[in-house]
Amino acid sequence: MRFLERERAALAKLLPGLDESLRAVPLMTLEGPKSPGIGLFREAGGPGLLAPTALQGRGATALETLRVQRALGSRSPSLAVATTMHHFSMATLVGLSDSGEGLEWMLVQGVASENRLMASGFAEGRSGTGILSPSMSATVTPEGVRITGVKRPCSLARSMDLLTASVMVPCEEGEGEELAVALVPAESAGLSVSGFWSSTFLAGAESDQVTLDNVLVPKELLVRTASPAGARLDEVQTAGLVWFELLMTGSYLGAASALVERVLLNDRVPDAERVRLLVEVEGATAAVEGLARRVDEGAPDESALADSLYARYTVQDALARLVPRSVELLGGLNFMTSDEVGYLAACANGLSLHPPSRSRMTGPLSAYLADEPLTIA
Repeated sequence: MRFLERERAALAKLLPGLDESLRAVPLMTLEGPKSPGIGLFREAGGPGLLAPTALQGRGATALETLRVQRALGSRSPSLAVATTMHHFSMATLVGLSDSGEGLEWMLVQGVASENRLMASGFAEGRSGTGILSPSMSATVTPEGVRITGVKRPCSLARSMDLLTASVMVPCEEGEGEELAVALVPAESAGLSVSGFWSSTFLAGAESDQVTLDNVLVPKELLVRTASPAGARLDEVQTAGLVWFELLMTGSYLGAASALVERVLLNDRVPDAERVRLLVEVEGATAAVEGLARRVDEGAPDESALADSLYARYTVQDALARLVPRSVELLGGLNFMTSDEVGYLAACANGLSLHPPSRSRMTGPLSAYLADEPLTIA
């Protein structure tokens, strides 16, 4: 089997024509701030990838979606990273809509049938803050919840149809507050998008600033998780985080695979070196595919979340070895005559920048191994 054959076959099956469309556009154009990648993804039906077929989606399994993200990452790292944030939000809604009725069910169907894109306003990217920590303030009013705050960077900022944001609201039963997910239409009064991402790397992900200024979110667009701040993760949050780690890891594996593919196609590189790289990247992929198969077997639990972190950090270590080795094997001429090699190398290192970082998870994972609840720092 040729390198990346399974991944590109999954992409062709679930989103027909997208691989050909991306391949027809130069890499650096796909990675620029005016990239056509997100539009091509939408046209191919990408927003409904995780939605069940009964809700007019593609009904992709976790393993299939992982392979799709790796294939996308090999064509456009920006597109893979950006769409992971959409899938993160979609997986959460699908988990809440298992009953096949209610607001979540209607939202999943609407996103899939109309190819709507969801950006994530969770706390990713805020130094010293947990990924589930609310990044915006909410005031409860008779007509709904008014939200104020800023999310930066926010992938899909300029193409999104909906923004999902975590907020704390008073519990419906009893005292105290609970975590809720607000679904904010992009055209809402008080929502604005402005520039933030100044780096040339992953510019095609549209990771700009989204500002909410007293934006009204009706009660029917507020999904409660029944999880107090700092409490043990509930099933929905756990599943969402497992999906995030799974697909983000797959996306960066794709970026690294684009480099490895260039080495494998270079006959001047000794067979021993090519096989060494192949073993390294496919071994890392096998670890993540094992996690995907576990997700497909049933709802991810706390141990699956821990395994997702183990797999993600294992892949980080693998990329730290194989990416610079790939650059070295491709040689100085490839590096000097094109931006692509250096660009892909820099992008592949981005996995370590996503929360939760290994350093912040050292304490929580150590406590988890001592049979305490797993918390996300």
